[in-house]
This record gives sequence, C-alpha cells and structure tokens, in this order.
Amino acid sequence: MDKELIAMLICPVSHSELTFDRERNELKSSVSGLAYPIRDGIPVMLESEARVMSTEEKLGKVAPTP
Repeated sequence: MDKELIAMLICPVSHSELTFDRERNELKSSVSGLAYPIRDGIPVMLESEARVMSTEEKLGKVAPTP
C-alpha cells in the first residue's frame, strides 16, 4: 500500500489517522476500532464494510484472529 495514499486517508467514522496492516491487508483506526479492507489495491472506506476490532487488537496487545 502506498504510504502517501495512507497519509491522505482518514477514518470516515472518527476522522482519525489509519495504519496499514500488511498481514490482513487492512487500514485500521484504533480510535473507532474499525478495520477497512483493501480489495484489488483499493481501500474500501465504508463503515458497512469495516471489521470491528477486538479491544486487545485496538490496543495492540494480541494478534488479530482471522
């Protein structure tokens, strides 16, 4: 994922910055607790398509479960 593109995108729910999870191919917002999928190289920035992260995952304490 292009670092410049990630820097321009924000979470549509919380308006916070996003981090790229290479392993899951997602953009994550620890503020909203949502992870947005990247499909065919395109971030899907819709709340309805986002995955809700666990509390531990938001805090970075455990690896996400598939």
